[in-house]
Amino acid sequence: MSADDHPQESTESEALDAAGVSDEEALDLLRSATIEPVGVLTQASNLTLLVDVHDALGTATGHRAVYKPIRGERPLRDFPLGTLAAREVAAYLVSCTGRFEIVPPTVLRDGPLGEGSLQWWVDQDPERLADPSAGLVEVLPPGDLEPGWLPVVTGSDEEGHEVVVAHADDPRLRRMAVLDALLSNADRKAAHLTLDPRGRLRGFDHGLSLHVEDKLRTVLWGWAGQPLAADEMRAVEAVLEGLNGQLGAELAQLLSVPEVEALRARGLALTESGAFPDPPGDRYPLPWPLW
Repeated sequence: MSADDHPQESTESEALDAAGVSDEEALDLLRSATIEPVGVLTQASNLTLLVDVHDALGTATGHRAVYKPIRGERPLRDFPLGTLAAREVAAYLVSCTGRFEIVPPTVLRDGPLGEGSLQWWVDQDPERLADPSAGLVEVLPPGDLEPGWLPVVTGSDEEGHEVVVAHADDPRLRRMAVLDALLSNADRKAAHLTLDPRGRLRGFDHGLSLHVEDKLRTVLWGWAGQPLAADEMRAVEAVLEGLNGQLGAELAQLLSVPEVEALRARGLALTESGAFPDPPGDRYPLPWPLW
């Protein structure tokens, strides 16, 4: 399969989750549901609650979501306080407009701890729970790097043996890397991606994105400098077109004007170069930790 032969992705509204719920149905539930916290995701940097989703009548639906209240956001040096929840929603809107089908349905709404983002919970196969990157990002001895894997960074393990962090040369990951370049995602850890039981790649934790400055930090640098495929170019062009219409109007309610214009500039840069961006030479290009 050549770069231009990547299969077309379905739209967000056509895709079904493991329970047979379309993204449009999930959005309707997220907007109207009563949510009941059932746990805290302790590995998250900011307050992140797992919630049960109840319908408008208060009946349990059997579905769950991730609720990130604005009041639980920690101050950051380079992102304005209280803006991460809006960035989560903005990332979803960009994903939808470009038909990337990566970010789960996400809305901004009131909840038990005030306004915050509410994102549909991504189910995983039980055997994948110990491997949050779904086997798509690995730490390997250099000699074990086989065709179909792209190296990102080398280092040493606890015993001093050389290892390489690599990711799969997978068309689904390529689309994620394109989306991250558009979003200037500052935190694409390996653990921030997963495969649902239907094999659909999903990415989450996009609060550190859509800054006015270049902040791209990712474990998916394996395609740096390579040409974008035709479908990847179309996705970027769809986002640019959307910025002149509905997407632009929606983002205006979530981001500052300079942040929206920076997104436009990144899209234009991708279409002009026709290639994946190279890692920056003036700052650290990887998230920390990598998982």
